[in-house]
Amino acid sequence: MADNHSIQAVVAALSESTTKEYAYIPRPEQSLPDIEGIRRLMTEVKAVLFPGFFGDWNTVDHLECLYAVLSAQIRHGLRFFSKKIEQPAEEVTLAFICKLPEIKRLLSTDVKAVFDGDPAATDYGEVIICYPALLAMMHYRVAHELWLLKVPVLPRIMTELAHSATGIDIHPAATIGEYFSIDHGTGVVIGETCLIGNHVSLYQGVTLGAKSFTYDHQGLPMNVPRHPIIEDNVVIYSNSTILGRITIGHDSIIGGNVWQATSVPPYSRIVQHKATTASFIDGSGI
Repeated sequence: MADNHSIQAVVAALSESTTKEYAYIPRPEQSLPDIEGIRRLMTEVKAVLFPGFFGDWNTVDHLECLYAVLSAQIRHGLRFFSKKIEQPAEEVTLAFICKLPEIKRLLSTDVKAVFDGDPAATDYGEVIICYPALLAMMHYRVAHELWLLKVPVLPRIMTELAHSATGIDIHPAATIGEYFSIDHGTGVVIGETCLIGNHVSLYQGVTLGAKSFTYDHQGLPMNVPRHPIIEDNVVIYSNSTILGRITIGHDSIIGGNVWQATSVPPYSRIVQHKATTASFIDGSGI
């Protein structure tokens, strides 16, 4: 049996909150948003947006469940994070529900974009239930509307759940237009201040990231626009990295494995430098 005094000493140390290393960790006094509750919320959202694919056709029942779960999760988030918004949780929830038809319209354009861009896709239904891009976009488009409604933390949890499931990391604050597609998807990163137009296609491993940060007088990074602007009708192929507040002009193609940190005009074709071929004998020169 463990020594009681040792256990008490460990408990006391774990409960300590005055050291500089622990001081910034909040001490929850209220219920936190529940990750399993948010999973359930997304289940209900998907059943509403794509009835028959995710759950039955009883939209009214799913909406009622969605309303109850979402309003509770928003209340938890507001209490813990001490955020003040103009409307109570129930009104924010209703405002979100009124956005569902537009979310469904946007997701329907994403379904078509993914289907049209992949000859391996045999049916629109296959795209909805099988493709990781659609799962990531369902979570993102829902989270983005909640972000616009200034709901704390829930949008981040939603997109991180999709990130964990698909390997596609989209910040909920990013702005993404219609007919957006991601082929395969693993390793895609879309940063917080990205602006992405319509009919944009990304392949696996693409990073739309920040090149550097602007710091305040305390040495902390400032939340200013720092991610790329991708205009309409752009294709970015696999493992390319686009960094900084630059613009990729409309109707451009960025080839695979490109490192791009400067803006390019419309109708550009950017490819990597030619690879160098070398031969080695018995390991010599490696």
